Amino acid sequence: MPNTDLTQERIAVATDYFRKIDSGDPTILDILTDDVVTYFPKFGVGYGKAEFMEVAKGLLGSLQRIEHDFDRMTFHVAGDHVIVEGFEGGAMADGTAWPVEGLSEGRFANVFEFDGALIKRVFIYVDPDFASANDAGFLWGRNVRLTR
Repeated sequence: MPNTDLTQERIAVATDYFRKIDSGDPTILDILTDDVVTYFPKFGVGYGKAEFMEVAKGLLGSLQRIEHDFDRMTFHVAGDHVIVEGFEGGAMADGTAWPVEGLSEGRFANVFEFDGALIKRVFIYVDPDFASANDAGFLWGRNVRLTR
């Protein structure tokens, strides 16, 4: 029988992770194992808390703000994994708001693996072109099909 208390605790930790990202809270390190493994597009794979912070600093340094839509998050649990699908938005360092209406919805998916109640692996799947500035990435033209 699954441990529903641990499952709910892990979902709460994953939710807290996004709150800490949104606020730039350095105590995010408290919910990670020392040997956390991190993936972010265009960064690759990082090992340990120091490389997690490289990812966070690179990401947050390119943005004025990031905001996750907690009401539209979907959580999927499989064993020690919590997968979160959702929507995010914010503003780039130059003030450009994202997602860009008609071009993106700001979708993301994070795959968390847990050791007890600590995150030991977080793989972040997102289009890092938050402001939809890379025309070459629009393989079907700038006619993006959005959620109906």
